[in-house]
Amino acid sequence: MQYKSDVEAIDALVEKYKALKNEVAKVIVGQDEIVKSLIICIFSKGHCLLVGVPGLAKTLMVNTLAKALGLTYSRIQFTPDLMPSDIIGTEILDETRKFRFIKGPIFANVVLADEINRTPPKTQSALLEAMQEKSVTTAGNTFILDEPFFVLATQNPIEQEGTYPLPEAQLDRFMFNVWLDYPSFQEEMNIVKATTSGLNPQVQITITKEEILAYQNVLEKIPVTDNVLQYAVNLSTKTRPNTEKAHKWANDYLNWGAGPRASQYLIIGAKAHAVISGKYSPDIEDVKAVAVSVLRHRIVRNYKAEAEGISAERIVEELLK
Repeated sequence: MQYKSDVEAIDALVEKYKALKNEVAKVIVGQDEIVKSLIICIFSKGHCLLVGVPGLAKTLMVNTLAKALGLTYSRIQFTPDLMPSDIIGTEILDETRKFRFIKGPIFANVVLADEINRTPPKTQSALLEAMQEKSVTTAGNTFILDEPFFVLATQNPIEQEGTYPLPEAQLDRFMFNVWLDYPSFQEEMNIVKATTSGLNPQVQITITKEEILAYQNVLEKIPVTDNVLQYAVNLSTKTRPNTEKAHKWANDYLNWGAGPRASQYLIIGAKAHAVISGKYSPDIEDVKAVAVSVLRHRIVRNYKAEAEGISAERIVEELLK
């Protein structure tokens, strides 16, 4: 997709974003901020970890978004007996007595990793490696994953028995950690009405794969002023306890702070947030808008924070003041 200028591309992206949200809203009632976060991740070449109790339409949301984006979609249900080959694929001996590689569900544009904390670390790492490298290596052969490539992993926060929580270093691979809450009373009324009346709304493709790749490239080139860069890096460094720029709350309530990847994602996310809001460059408000989603899974609370009921979100909000 060719545009005469980056400004023209940004204007086109704003219109596409509005159309995309309207298309998703045909199926998904409410959850505007969640959908917005998912779209920001896709345009930013990031991945998202979605945490929420069962029955909140996480799978339906991702499936609907993939349809509206015109992208290939696959869903992997993570279980304790899932093997890495079940994700990346395996070699078989075909009828000509030659080995042939059968691609696994990772070979899709949008991959839903359902309940990623239900499978052992060996299988988790197979997915996370593909997320990082955008390629799969098996039996000495490397297969490049098709772009755009977006992984949305879900976790159930209430069941901890028989689960394998992701280590902090692997959580860091996800650009955003988004918490999905219960719908409001009116939203739930609308959900029940829509899903029990036999209606089956059809989702139309609103944006092509080529357009997504073009928008991703435009976002990378968006200029960022030094004061916004400084604010993002300052925000990350304030989370690191017992360092020169540590915030008092970091010293009191955190064991570990966010690494440099947090600063990178704060800027990348701010760029995308600015663009879909109709701006040509991000400001500090755009950094603040994505800060909780970027930082909540990158800071490790200590015993004092847990004992006093101080959440990661509360700590981030304090740092933003």
